[in-house]
Amino acid sequence: MKGRKVIVIGAVGSGKSSLLGALKGNNSEAKKTQSVIYDIQTIDTPGEYMENPNMYRFIIATAQDVEFVVFLQDSTQRRCIYPPGFAQSFNGKSIGVITKVDNEKADTEKAKKNLTSLCLKGPIFETSSISGYGIKKLIEYLKL
Repeated sequence: MKGRKVIVIGAVGSGKSSLLGALKGNNSEAKKTQSVIYDIQTIDTPGEYMENPNMYRFIIATAQDVEFVVFLQDSTQRRCIYPPGFAQSFNGKSIGVITKVDNEKADTEKAKKNLTSLCLKGPIFETSSISGYGIKKLIEYLKL
């Protein structure tokens, strides 16, 4: 495998950095991602890149050699920032991750509907970086 294993994409505040921390066993408070952060197996992207259609090409180019493209949907947010079918723009296996599922404002059905509109190539996982819900299952799937 060339390149990194996983790229995480999502809106500002959707839990990208928190999820990556949880996947690595690091539950410290996540800091705002200002630029693309490359790690040994992962790529963390700023939410602003996904919220600006002019930046889509940079996300797609950055993800060219990854094995998994992970699209996050915050379960407490009703809007979907992704264009329909967007996952088809990527070479890697696209999966969905619903974050913050243990929040009292969570609407996992709406989040699942938003992610389904992307035409993902893989499953959708429900997670919480705070409680650890669903993290082990996601780690096993990604083989991290």
